[in-house]
Amino acid sequence: MTDPATIPADLVQVGYVSGAYGLRGGVRVTPFSVDADALLNVKTWWLDKPALRPVQVRSAKFHSGDVTATLLDLSDRDAAEALKGAKVQVSRADFPALPEDEYYWSDLIGLDAVNLEGEALGKVTDMMHNGAQSILRITPVPDPAVPDDKATERLVPFVDQFVRTVDLQARLITLDWGLDY
Repeated sequence: MTDPATIPADLVQVGYVSGAYGLRGGVRVTPFSVDADALLNVKTWWLDKPALRPVQVRSAKFHSGDVTATLLDLSDRDAAEALKGAKVQVSRADFPALPEDEYYWSDLIGLDAVNLEGEALGKVTDMMHNGAQSILRITPVPDPAVPDDKATERLVPFVDQFVRTVDLQARLITLDWGLDY
């Protein structure tokens, strides 16, 4: 069992083990991002099966939309198959650096969203990809002054036309998006 003091506080789930790959203990991982940078570049993953623990990645590559990987100390298909369903987490500090004006989804989730007028749109609670671009899922913060506030979530394309600024330090994203859209 891993000493809780050694577990990084900034773990981010980047995928899950969807099964074994090959006969020698390889695993197939379904990534949560299109490019899977963290899975392909970080050499220490944290798996939660049977308990949260670090594993060392010997090699990782894209294969048919998933990432296939060989892990140190995993050399048989049965052991790899036993990891099916395990969350694959990586320390956020180990993520590869991105070019300016590019963001990891995990950094955007949780940001407060406001429009150009400074009106609160809600909080980014999820991200999704529709094939053409990423989409922000913004959940409105209920207004306690309005009984039975039925504000609906907003789906906003993460494109320059609508996204004006992203301030990770202030945990704020400013959008060109009206309250009535």
